[in-house]
This record gives sequence, C-alpha cells and structure tokens, in this order.
Amino acid sequence: MLDPLLRRWIDPPLDRAGAWLAAWGASANAVTITGLAAGLGAVPLLAFEQYGVALAAIALSRLLDGLDGAVARHTRSSPYGGYLDIFCDMVFYAAVPLGFALARPENAVWAAVLLASFVCTCASFLGRAVLAAGRGEGTTGLRGRKSFFYGAGIIEGTETIFAFVLFCLLPDLFPWLAGVVAALCFWTAAARVTKARSVDSES
Repeated sequence: MLDPLLRRWIDPPLDRAGAWLAAWGASANAVTITGLAAGLGAVPLLAFEQYGVALAAIALSRLLDGLDGAVARHTRSSPYGGYLDIFCDMVFYAAVPLGFALARPENAVWAAVLLASFVCTCASFLGRAVLAAGRGEGTTGLRGRKSFFYGAGIIEGTETIFAFVLFCLLPDLFPWLAGVVAALCFWTAAARVTKARSVDSES
C-alpha cells in the first residue's frame, strides 16, 4: 500500500548508488544474494535476542534488495534476475518470524500463524502475476520497474519491513503484533483473489 509513496523517495538515491556499484563491476545477482545472506544473518541474532544487531542486519538486507534492481538497470537486467530477487525476498520474509520463534517459546504459535499468512500473501501475489502474464496485463509502474506484474495489497514490502522493525523494537509485544500483521496479510490475500476474479469477470 505504501510502496508507491516510498519509491518516489528512495528510487533517486538508489539509482545513483546502483550506477556507482555497476561502474565498479558489481552484478545485480551478486547484490541480491548478498542481501539474502544479510537477512539470514538476522535469524541467529534474533534467536539469541540480539534485537538491535538483528535490526541492523534486516536494514542492510533491505537496502541491498533495493540496490539490486538499480544495479540491473545500469548493467543488464534479465528474467532470471527478477526471479532470483523475488525468491530471495520470500526466503527472507520467512526467515525473520523463524528467528522470533527460536527466541522465545511463547512466540512460536504466533510466528507460525504469521508464516501461514505470508504463504497466503505470497501465493496470491505470485498467482496474480501468472494470471496477468497469461492475460498480457502490464504493470502500472507505480512501484518502480518490475520484471513481472505486481499485485497491490494492504500489506506489501514496505508494511512488512515496518512490521519487522516494530518486532525488533518491541520484542515483548511480538505475539500481539504478529497477530495483527497476520490478519492484515490474510485480508490482503483475500482481496487479491477477489480482485483477480472481478478482472476475470470483466474480460
């Protein structure tokens, strides 16, 4: 929901940084993998309740996730690069709740609920992209240049990262916060399915 607004603020500096990295020979796929490694590094930190350092690892991961597309635009973008990017995003999103589940036993059930909601949003997101490809639908460009159709929703990347920040800043409230985020994710998935059905009825 907030992704289009955020893109207007972060795209110009990311583009400049991406041009600089590309000039030094960095590849977009290498940036993507490095971003995933940073995100996965947050899992043991969360498990040992090192929330401040874990938050720094999450922030670095998302910075690199924004940079890989900018590097690709200044080198060579490819369908595989887009595939690798979304794959690494999904792995990262699944890893963070796991870290909180490992940290405290009382987090486990709500982390599982959150992961289930993420599966639903991911399925609705990727399924919508497949449906759009079959229909020949294009993207609006509001969320930056994408390699495939980007289905909007209440919970998108910006909201998810904001939730992760809150989890790290308020770890004692994780069960409550995870429950709220999970409910919004289920709502997002249902809304995408409903929207896809309405578009299908119109065509």
